[in-house]
Amino acid sequence: MRQPEGGTTQVVPAGSSSISSRLFFFGMAALSLVIDQVTKAWIIAALPANESVDLARWLAPILSLTHVQNTGVAFGLFPGLSRLFTILSLVVIIGILSFRRSLPGDALWLHGALGLVSGGALGNLADRVLRGHVVDFIDVNVWPLATWPVFNAADAAIVAGFAVLLVDSLLAEREGTLASA
Repeated sequence: MRQPEGGTTQVVPAGSSSISSRLFFFGMAALSLVIDQVTKAWIIAALPANESVDLARWLAPILSLTHVQNTGVAFGLFPGLSRLFTILSLVVIIGILSFRRSLPGDALWLHGALGLVSGGALGNLADRVLRGHVVDFIDVNVWPLATWPVFNAADAAIVAGFAVLLVDSLLAEREGTLASA
């Protein structure tokens, strides 16, 4: 309960921040999953496996599309271990769902970041289950990423989610250090 300016007591519904955090988590997961699967379907329909195409002449030195069938993990690491990564993806998704429940409801950035990681993991998991490999297609060719592996929207969502988690962790650590000083 909180008291507004008029002096009357106002009841705040229990779990309202919990509802918004769930919506943000599942919304980010669904958004990243949909974007990932739609872009992969487009690549499969438009570009044969192991083929490249430039989006535009002026982008060619920086970015192209290359259809790769990845049997490894993100960014082509550890090829041929698709079954292991299927199981690992399931464990990660279940772990995130469990961990997310322990977070405060008002930590929306954390819920959103975990939603990105979950949606990306689900996107790559869907590929492994349905296709036996993950479809990668984003080919970045700019320094220092000139030899960067081809990746997909799910990988980008996972990296973005982890980046938000890392920044949040560093900021929390800094605030803790400043508070104890």
